[in-house]
Amino acid sequence: MTRPFEQAMAAFAPALPLGVAFSGGADSTALLLACAQRWPGQVVALHVHHGLQAAGDDFERHCYTVCAALGVPLWCQHVDARHAPGQSPEAAARHARYKAFEALALDNKAKSAIQTIAIAQHADDQIETLLLALSRGAGLPGLSAMAAQWQRAGLTYCRPLLQVSRVSLRAWLSAQGSSFIEDPSNTDERFTRNRIRAQLLPALQRCFPQFLDTFARSSRHAAQAQLVLQEVAEADLARVGAPPLLADLQTLRPARLANLLRHWLLTVHHTTPSTAQLEELMRQIAACQTRGHQLQLKVGQGFCVRRGKALDWYNPTLF
Repeated sequence: MTRPFEQAMAAFAPALPLGVAFSGGADSTALLLACAQRWPGQVVALHVHHGLQAAGDDFERHCYTVCAALGVPLWCQHVDARHAPGQSPEAAARHARYKAFEALALDNKAKSAIQTIAIAQHADDQIETLLLALSRGAGLPGLSAMAAQWQRAGLTYCRPLLQVSRVSLRAWLSAQGSSFIEDPSNTDERFTRNRIRAQLLPALQRCFPQFLDTFARSSRHAAQAQLVLQEVAEADLARVGAPPLLADLQTLRPARLANLLRHWLLTVHHTTPSTAQLEELMRQIAACQTRGHQLQLKVGQGFCVRRGKALDWYNPTLF
C-alpha cells in the first residue's frame, strides 16, 4: 500500500530545475531526499543561515555533508533574521528566509535557472498555522492558512506535503535510514507555535482523531471564500477608482465596504488596517457628507486622508 508521503510526492509535478528549502531537519531532509531520488541532477538544496543561534554553523555543516552524499549542490545564504521591536520573531525569520531564497536564485542563475522552490511544511504545520490565526482573531486570509502554491519575485513556491502528517513523513524518512538534525528552538515553549505543537495538538488528537483532515478542509473552504471576496473587491475598486471616490464608497454596505478597503490598502499601499482602524475609517467615510468635512486617520504605518472628493493614504516617512 502506498503511504501518504509517497502519494504526495507522486502527485508533485514542479517545473525543473527545482530548489528545495533545506534546513537539515527531518521534514526538509525527507523532501530533499525524495526529490533527489525522483529528479537526479535537477535538484538544488537551498540553506538559509538565520544567524539566530550558535548551532547555526553546525546546521550548515550537516547540510553540506548530506548534500555531498546525495550528489546535490547546496547553495547557502547567511542573513540577519533578528526581529525588530514589536515584530514577531517568526515573521522576521520568514521574511529574511524568502529574501534569501530570491537572492540565491538570482545569484546562481547562470549555474541553474531555478523555476520552482519546494518547502517541506506539512499537515501538522498547516493546522498550527490555522490555530495561530484563530488565536489572533484572523479573518479569511488567516484562516486559509498556508497556500499549496504561490508566486513571488518571479519564482513559483510549492508546499507538496500539506496533506501529509508529521508521523507519516517521519515514518518514510526512518525507512530510508537518513540522518537529520533536531533544532532545539522547535521545543522552546516560549513560542506560541511550539506550545500549540506540544500541548494543543495532542489534546485535539485525543478528542478529534481526524482533526488534521477536517481542520485542513475548513482552511481550504476559507481559501475558496477569500478568492470570491477578492474578485468582488477587484470589481468594486475598478468601479470606485484608485484613489476611491468617497461618494461611491458611501453607496456600499458595511461588509462590502470593509472588504474593498482592506483590498485597496493592501494591494495599492501594502498596508493592513487593524479591526479598530478599519471600523473608525468606515465611520469617518460615512460622516463625509459635506465638501468641508475632513478625514484623517492613522492606518498601518501611514494615514488615510480626504483629498478633494477621494480617499487617499500616505506614509509621511516616505516624503
